[in-house]
Amino acid sequence: MWQRVPPRSGRCSSRKWRRQVKILTVLGARPQFVKAAPVCSAIQEAGHEEVLIHTGQHYDYSMSEIFFEELGIRPPAQNLGIGSGSHGQQTGEMLIRLEEAMEVNQPDWVLIYGDTNSTLAAALAACKLRFPIAHVEAGLRSRNRDMPEEHNRIVADHVSDLLLCPTQAAVDNLAQEALRDRVHLVGDTMYDAVLTFRDVAARRSDIHQRLQLPEGTDYYVATVHRPYNTDNPDNLSSIAKALSDLPYPVIVPLHPRTRARLADIEGTLASSVRLIDPVGYLDMLALSGSAKAILTDSGGLQKEAFFLRVPCVTLRTETEWGETVDSGWNVVAGAHPGRIAQAITDFETPPIDVPSPFGDGHASHKIVSLLAAGG
Repeated sequence: MWQRVPPRSGRCSSRKWRRQVKILTVLGARPQFVKAAPVCSAIQEAGHEEVLIHTGQHYDYSMSEIFFEELGIRPPAQNLGIGSGSHGQQTGEMLIRLEEAMEVNQPDWVLIYGDTNSTLAAALAACKLRFPIAHVEAGLRSRNRDMPEEHNRIVADHVSDLLLCPTQAAVDNLAQEALRDRVHLVGDTMYDAVLTFRDVAARRSDIHQRLQLPEGTDYYVATVHRPYNTDNPDNLSSIAKALSDLPYPVIVPLHPRTRARLADIEGTLASSVRLIDPVGYLDMLALSGSAKAILTDSGGLQKEAFFLRVPCVTLRTETEWGETVDSGWNVVAGAHPGRIAQAITDFETPPIDVPSPFGDGHASHKIVSLLAAGG
């Protein structure tokens, strides 16, 4: 379908034509809601049709619904309610249900994000049905084949028709795998989101008052959720010890899987480690932005630490976001207590104005323009 587009104010009065496209967006986990928020806004602004399918991979209020409310994302057209389960069970159920949704909606594009089981299922369903696939955050590689996310992102890239890369390193990774066509360097939509919501979080979040953290209080923020750590008792025990040994309080918004695994570990965390329920995006931005440092195995939080210029220690032996390490704002320490402590103690703050490899904050509009142009 084609539609006539009115001119922006202050622009030439001549009218131009553009193609209106139907985009089926698949989301399932909280990082994807953040990545998608600015893109959903850009799709709506451009007048395209978006059908949003929520797989239900993250399903409770603090992990899902609150993000739609805070980020202004329209409620999903369909929530598949898949929930948790083994990788095979979860992905298989999603594949069946997403195939049905795609056949009903007949989209011009299937838009997928990141590296979750929802991403993999949507990519496979669309590929089999021959619907064009656009992958946001294409080209990431950790080189760790023990992580299920690595397999998900590789498969998604190799079946996608439009590869939307956040950094030049991601473009280079795809070139090494002979993927050079359909590759576009657009920037990172999470950077778009931080630029959009950082000031909103400062105005609206009362997380510091709720946690009794007066202005000027030194504290750390930590998150642990990757199966690589949570399903490995040795890694989880080591991380718990490292957090307990830190000199300031540690605020840990706890993923439900991690809480369940911690209960199986002998011994207790120090009283300085405060376990709290998961928080929404605005609270997390406010909490992270004032932290002395962030300790995490989350890829998204590594980037947000960089965007906010907060020191980060990655609780893995590798990262798909090498740019944050190269900038000096991120140290990869793994789960070893000694290396974690050393990373905190020896951290030297880089220049605040270090160049950003994540684009100019307009990745979302570039993505929508590419979708409208047919890739």
